Amino acid sequence: MTGPILTRREGGILEVTIDRPKANAIDLKTSRIMGEIFREFRDDPALRVAIVTGAGERFFCPGWDLKAAADGDAVDGDYGVGGFGGIQELRDLNKPIIAAVNGICCGGGLEIALSTDIILAAEHATFALPEIRSGTVADAASIKLPKRIPYHIAMDMLLTGRWLDVNEANRWGFVNEILPANRLMERAWELARLLESGPPLVYAAIKEVVREAEGRDFQTTMNKITRRQFKTVDMLYSSEDQLEGARAFAEKRDPVWKGR
Repeated sequence: MTGPILTRREGGILEVTIDRPKANAIDLKTSRIMGEIFREFRDDPALRVAIVTGAGERFFCPGWDLKAAADGDAVDGDYGVGGFGGIQELRDLNKPIIAAVNGICCGGGLEIALSTDIILAAEHATFALPEIRSGTVADAASIKLPKRIPYHIAMDMLLTGRWLDVNEANRWGFVNEILPANRLMERAWELARLLESGPPLVYAAIKEVVREAEGRDFQTTMNKITRRQFKTVDMLYSSEDQLEGARAFAEKRDPVWKGR
């Protein structure tokens, strides 16, 4: 695909690249395109894992395109399926997503990264929530960030808009790995291939349980699991893959996952 979003598909892996010079900012049209791409990723049983990154070496994504806003894009406009960036509000997105942060990651770009499952970052990557300086609220980050890192650090970022270098981001735990820039995508694909080889029904169950558990107490969530009240858990416990996992262990061989 050409245009503001580039895609590359290899086996069960989908790479999604934000490509909007100069900074990879996202306007309403681009957000809607991303939503359609991630919906197709979610609904295609042949796709197992996605990588999201930015084009170039300076910017992952700074978030909302303020120039487009000045030209008439409404901040509360139609972002498309999945909300801003296509993944923040996309229901039942039960497949692993890796963010490969190749530079500046701020505002809505950081919110997109926080919506993924694993964040890899180049050594020169930087992070911030500068919305406070433009008189608006980092809405998704206000919900997610205090659950990901210590409350006082999250509030510092939200209230001051200060920048974190990649080492501090890693220290607070929202970056998994720091890599040389020339190794970032190689490592992202290496990790994606590892995930591609894993059990998709188990991944789906993990993601649904983790997502639902955020707003529930421990015992309520455990009861839903044991009673098979999560759709993905019920599907897993009735699947061929569940039996395959047990057989492969007993036969001392690698399992062959079919996703059914």
